[in-house]
Amino acid sequence: MLPTSTDVLVVGAGPTGLATALTLARRGVEVTVVDQLARPPETSRAAVVHAYTLEVLDRIGAAAPLVAQGVRAPRFTVRDRDRVLLAVPFHQLPSPFPYALMVSQSVTEAVLTERLADLGVQVRRSCRLTGLSRSVDGVVAQLDGAPLRARFIVGADGLHSTVRQLAGIGFTGPSEEESFVLADVRVRSALPRDEAALFLARSGPLIWAPLPDGVVRLVAAVPTAPAEPDLAYLQALLDERGPERRPDRLTEVLWGSRFRVHHRIADTFRSGPVLLAGDSGHVHSPAGGQGMNLGICDAVALGTSLADVFAGGPETLLDDYSARQRPMAEDVMSFAAGLTRLATLSPARRPFRDVLLRLLGAVPPARRQIALRLSGLSHRERQPS
Repeated sequence: MLPTSTDVLVVGAGPTGLATALTLARRGVEVTVVDQLARPPETSRAAVVHAYTLEVLDRIGAAAPLVAQGVRAPRFTVRDRDRVLLAVPFHQLPSPFPYALMVSQSVTEAVLTERLADLGVQVRRSCRLTGLSRSVDGVVAQLDGAPLRARFIVGADGLHSTVRQLAGIGFTGPSEEESFVLADVRVRSALPRDEAALFLARSGPLIWAPLPDGVVRLVAAVPTAPAEPDLAYLQALLDERGPERRPDRLTEVLWGSRFRVHHRIADTFRSGPVLLAGDSGHVHSPAGGQGMNLGICDAVALGTSLADVFAGGPETLLDDYSARQRPMAEDVMSFAAGLTRLATLSPARRPFRDVLLRLLGAVPPARRQIALRLSGLSHRERQPS
């Protein structure tokens, strides 16, 4: 049964909402987490946790159990069919986690849920936010018609955030959307199983990412994605965009789906007692695997600021959160869009792109900066310690 009041109500039990709640619970703040889904999804599109995100998760006791279940990738490559245009090494990153961790989002969610349960916090499922109003001391949320009072509410409920809409926060960006297909497959391949790759093809980018147990995650931008991509469709994508001399051969499709992405950002991440984190505040291309990572960084930053307020700090800390995270989201959106544009350059410009990427890869300082950028470590100074 739902409580009638709480310190913080978190709407959404994806990685962002769970990490926010865990940060708060570890600081002794009363937190209630609700999600409209009856059970957590078993399939999800995020497949990489970057070095800085692992540092952030380590602060809330979630890094070690996650690392134990993932594949460590010490290198990321950008390819045009058989040619490696750029190899980005992670093994020399200034981090306790000098790699990209390849692990399904569902595993990340399970680890965070278990850590929350250890602190006595359970996710309240099949629970829909239907109304939201301000009160003298916070908000009154209607959860399937039942009122719950909270000092603060966190919208971690994704692209179509009910929290954001009920709070009247704008969500701006171009009207165009990108269509993607994604799938977990088994494949006979000559590509390294400890390395993620971004294939740049004229028809669009293809992400090839190894996961535990010999599974490979494929993500590709396509004009119109089928609802359930089958083996023939995915094999055709690999034949068109993947390795050519030693082509991949799919042997099994474990699951497949599609999604569409708008490039949008909330006008603000704070409106009084209403706060946004993750996809409810920003959505963009999956190129570079930045989305979930930025959401988790939002979550721990927000949870830390909220806990500091409950410990007696000024509420201006929450304005600082918004002022810090929104520019970071703009930067990540620009970076992800740039990676997509690299893939779809005209044939006349592709040779210049390839030469530029190879030159960057040959210059150690440039290669290091790209590694810092992909890993999220370039944002380290913006986050609270």
